[in-house]
This record gives sequence, C-alpha cells and structure tokens, in this order.
Amino acid sequence: MAAIIDSTPIDRFLILTNASGGALTAHRASEGLRQWRDKAKLSPEDIGYDLRLQDTRGTAATRLLNSGLSLAEIANHMGWSVRYAANVIEHYARVSPDETDAVLVKLAQHRKSTF
Repeated sequence: MAAIIDSTPIDRFLILTNASGGALTAHRASEGLRQWRDKAKLSPEDIGYDLRLQDTRGTAATRLLNSGLSLAEIANHMGWSVRYAANVIEHYARVSPDETDAVLVKLAQHRKSTF
C-alpha cells in the first residue's frame, strides 16, 4: 500500500477505485474482501466466525499494541478514545488466540495505571 500511495500523483484524490475508476464504496470493498475471504477458505463456515472489512481496524490496533505503542498513541492514531481502543483491542485479542495472552496482559497493566 505504501508503494501505491508513494506512486500516486499528488493531485489525485482517489487511490482505491472501482473497476470504472470511480470511488470505491464501503459496500464494494466489503464485497471484494468477502469474495477473497471465501476463496481463501476463511468463510464463517470454515473458521467459525465472520471476518469483515471493519475487523482490520481491530487487527491493526492489536498489532500496534504488540509493537510497543501505548494505548494513548493507538487511540490518537485511530481517532478513538483510549477506553474505546482498549475495548476494541480486547475484543480482537479474543478472536486471535495467538495474541490473546500478551495483549490481555498489556491491557490489564494499562487499566491498572489509567482507569
């Protein structure tokens, strides 16, 4: 994505477009993701829960926390309150068992010092 952004002319407003070159709508982006998800055998029937485009925000926030950013930094970056960031990250950590323990420990430490 960084390469696409860097190579996009500065006066161009749209980066992600539909097949006609118009603005990519949220509906079409979600539909495209659903198609790729199903093709990769990651449908709700295959994995037991539904993956949606909006899940990428929670995944990104969780990865930022694991990379060492504070909840305040993540909240600022995502445009969220610190409390909302903590809730989103906690939700997505439960969905991703590989990250659950480390993320929940970090959230508990933060809550003790903040809330």
